[in-house]
Amino acid sequence: MWIDTHCHFDVEDFDGDRPEVAARSFQAGVEAIVIPGYLAQRWGHLLEVCQTISQPRLLAAPGLHPCYIRQHQPEHLEQLDALLRRHVCVAIGEIGLDTYVPELKEPDLYRKQQDFFCGQLQLARQHDKPVILHVRKAHADIFRLLKEQGFQNGGIVHAFSGGVEEARHYYRLGFKLGIGGSLTYAQAKRLHAVVAAMPLEALVIETDAPDMIPQSRRNSDSGKTRNSPEFLPLVAAALAEAKQVSLETLCGVLRKNSEEVLRLV
Repeated sequence: MWIDTHCHFDVEDFDGDRPEVAARSFQAGVEAIVIPGYLAQRWGHLLEVCQTISQPRLLAAPGLHPCYIRQHQPEHLEQLDALLRRHVCVAIGEIGLDTYVPELKEPDLYRKQQDFFCGQLQLARQHDKPVILHVRKAHADIFRLLKEQGFQNGGIVHAFSGGVEEARHYYRLGFKLGIGGSLTYAQAKRLHAVVAAMPLEALVIETDAPDMIPQSRRNSDSGKTRNSPEFLPLVAAALAEAKQVSLETLCGVLRKNSEEVLRLV
């Protein structure tokens, strides 16, 4: 059975058929789905979705996403603190830094990103939680802030997009690398190099649904490109092929990795 370590199963894309998608995902072997948050206004809905479906298990990871930094307010950190005290959550996420989007590099906004990232690292330390990281073109600053904060709880680097040396550094810091549908694309040469260089023990899989759809499920003619947690086995198959291991072996290692980093056991 597989664990989808990153899926936005609470978003509107699934409002019309969420129970059906959940049933198909469970039948495909997905036993648990981690749902990261991104806006304080949506945390209530995230928790509600987690409570309405029992198979697969839906696991909440509320957080304040760096790409929505304009909407975050200081009181949202206080609200996150209160939420973590009242509800069972497996991690804080997705949090991090993003300079890939040009406007997010504007000095005041980037400073605000760093402030909210540090604030959430502090909450993760207080509540003894791992974190789910969103990092695009900001790895050096992430490493610097993790060190400054003395953060040792580890977590997952979602949709890892760095190079081999960065991957190794995250692994040394107690993080797993989230591998998704991008691995099914031949042009993702940097990711393929990372997967080849890193041990299986450093990896977990994810769908990032409704985004990052595997190549074989992309249908540009019809315009249907919604990714789904039911497609997680396609990511697993691509990883098994890349690492030249059986799906059975891969399943056991990835399950252990996910349970370890998210403290599911």
